[in-house]
Parts: sequence; structure tokens; C-alpha cells
Amino acid sequence: MLWYKMLHILAMTSWMAGIFYLPRIFVHYVEGREAGQDVARLEIMARKLYGFMTIMAVFTLGLGLWLWLGYSFSGGWLHAKLLFVALLIGFHFWCRAYLQQMQRGELSRSGRYFRLYNELPLLIFIPILIFVVVKPF
Repeated sequence: MLWYKMLHILAMTSWMAGIFYLPRIFVHYVEGREAGQDVARLEIMARKLYGFMTIMAVFTLGLGLWLWLGYSFSGGWLHAKLLFVALLIGFHFWCRAYLQQMQRGELSRSGRYFRLYNELPLLIFIPILIFVVVKPF
């Protein structure tokens, strides 16, 4: 079971790397376009990164379910963690909506907006870590 836990952590780390980096690509895309630069490469990078992080999200969720069934975790901390995991999944799909706007050339938010947007997954991820490690309830 420890191998599954290790794979879960590895997949989660990879997913989170994508979640943190994709909004930075949005920042560079918006600001580059405003400066008249060629941003086609950023569109390709964003699309490929989203595909990778989606695969890692599926592995993370699948392995997490496997661990839940194998260890039969219980307690309020797990329910709280799953709430924040659901928020993280929602953020993942929100990124997809922005990616689709980018691909249509309609990404109109400012670089400042996407810099702030980039902080949201951290605000979701910190409680997940607290619930998993500290198990406050």
C-alpha cells in the first residue's frame, strides 16, 4: 500500500506543478500579446501542459480512491479534505475555460488578474495539507 501512497504523492505533485504553472503562462500570453509579441508558442505550451496535468489529476484521484478503499480512512478531516479537493478540481476546469478562450484569441483578462488567479490553488492546497498531516478533527 505504501507504493500506492508514493505514486499518489508523485501524481499529486505533478498535478500541482501544472496547476501552479498554467496561470503563469496566461500572464505571459496576455502581456506578450499586449506588447505585440508572438504568443503562439505559449498557446501550444498551455495546451500540452493542460493535457499533462489532466492525466496527473486522473492518476491522483484514482490512486487517492484506491488508498481510501484500502485504508478505509474515516473522520471529519477526510470530508474536509475532499471538499477542498473538489475545489481544486473546479479550479482545474476553470483553467480549461481560460485555455479555450486563449485558443480562440479571446483571453481578455489582465496580467495582474492572472497573477492573483495564480494564488488561488495555493489557498486551496494549504488546507488539504493541513487536513492530511495534522488531521485536526
